[in-house]
Amino acid sequence: MEFVKQLQESIEKHTDHNVLCINGVFYTYKEFALEISKIRLTVASEIEDSEKLIGLVTNDDLQTYASIIALWLEGKAYVPVNPEVPFERNSKVFELTETKFVLDSSESSMYNDYQVIATNQLKDAEINLEPKQFSGDELAYILFTSGTTGLPKGVPITFNNVQALVGAIDAEPTFNLVPSDRCLQMFELTFDFSVVTYLFPLLAGSCMYTIPKGAIKYFYIFKLINEQKLTVLTMVPSIINYLRPYFGEINAPDVRYCSFGGGALHSDIAKEWSNCLPNCKIFNYYGPTEFTVYSGFYPYHKETDTKSHNGIIAIGTPQKDTLYLVVDEKNEQVAIGETGELCLGGPQITPGYWKNEERNVQSFFTRDENGNNIRYYKTGDLCLKDEDGDFLYVGRADFQVKIRGYRVELAEIEFHAKYKSEKKVNMVALDITNSLGNAELGIAIESEEFDTEYIFDYMKSKMPSYMIPMHVRFIKEFPHSINGKIDRKELKKHFNIN
Repeated sequence: MEFVKQLQESIEKHTDHNVLCINGVFYTYKEFALEISKIRLTVASEIEDSEKLIGLVTNDDLQTYASIIALWLEGKAYVPVNPEVPFERNSKVFELTETKFVLDSSESSMYNDYQVIATNQLKDAEINLEPKQFSGDELAYILFTSGTTGLPKGVPITFNNVQALVGAIDAEPTFNLVPSDRCLQMFELTFDFSVVTYLFPLLAGSCMYTIPKGAIKYFYIFKLINEQKLTVLTMVPSIINYLRPYFGEINAPDVRYCSFGGGALHSDIAKEWSNCLPNCKIFNYYGPTEFTVYSGFYPYHKETDTKSHNGIIAIGTPQKDTLYLVVDEKNEQVAIGETGELCLGGPQITPGYWKNEERNVQSFFTRDENGNNIRYYKTGDLCLKDEDGDFLYVGRADFQVKIRGYRVELAEIEFHAKYKSEKKVNMVALDITNSLGNAELGIAIESEEFDTEYIFDYMKSKMPSYMIPMHVRFIKEFPHSINGKIDRKELKKHFNIN
């Protein structure tokens, strides 16, 4: 696999460079190579070639990043789980993937029902970064996102998918990392955006700066920008809402690139933020997990390129080998300027949801184009294409929302809340915009007020913290639309967040 070979060459070439800065401690590419080799040797000796899906506990340390590369060199996929997420949910991920082996750098692993390889306790090994021969159709990773039935849904991504992503980014002449770059890596490794924030710095021989678990992200980023003079920022837009009070203190001429994704970038704050980065190119990227992170982007500039729709910056045009198609409810292409659901086709598209044929039927379709059958993924995002060929984001076609960059199915929150409730009443989960412009979760309950503590305790045992509603409103009678559906827009008016 070409990009895996490129990773080997980059790591071997940049041995004296720093690869990671974790909580103020720097690690070199040589130290990285040693950790990769130790983990790889153990994986090769203890895990059969046929065992392809390997669990990975995503700690913020050198061994965790080395584990990803070690598995890729062996032609295996990582199945990441966040140690801060309820154990039961992580176990469900391993159950769904039939994972038997888990790489874990924790001081004491919780995964004793699995065959744990303690990556922080391995013996030294000679450096060996030569990748095995394997098919590009093999899986590189599986990420699990929120699911409507209360179960997380798996998105498998192949090595060919990742190779197509690398090829698309490499083909973009305005984006080019170099070994001297200092790159922000703010994402949890269970979040698809993390793939670009570790992969491209490694391919370039650059250094990544991570955010320690438990740190206040926006404050730590503020500190890294000022103290470490970062040159490459990749962020979710919500972060700059929290940084907004500090814009007057941020003057970062060293930043060359700033990429956004994982949520709507609003035009007013984009202009304010660009004033903090006088020498920076800003990109508004778009792409779902199902399409290997990025599918296209809009090059924003506060004076010359500010195209937006309802105050949301355009998502631009598809990248190399990617096809955009805006369709109606019958999957027929709509006219330019008409709103429809954005669908994506091309070599970055996932093979399909993991063991979920019902969802695959709903989310993918094929279409004949010039004698070729093109497979498309239905994103659930409402968009329109303008006369210039740019695509503009309009909103969600369903009730899936972005919270702190993570995709959340509101139906999953409702499922767990109703499941535990002793009262059989309507409960509706909502995304609400706070005074900073960020999305927060609320839950409306059609009832007189009652104690919900036990319901929230149950939800906390089933879902990660970003999926737990922060606001509760008891409403005697829900508003309904003319066609009898609960009117969510009216419900949101009951949540006044300052």
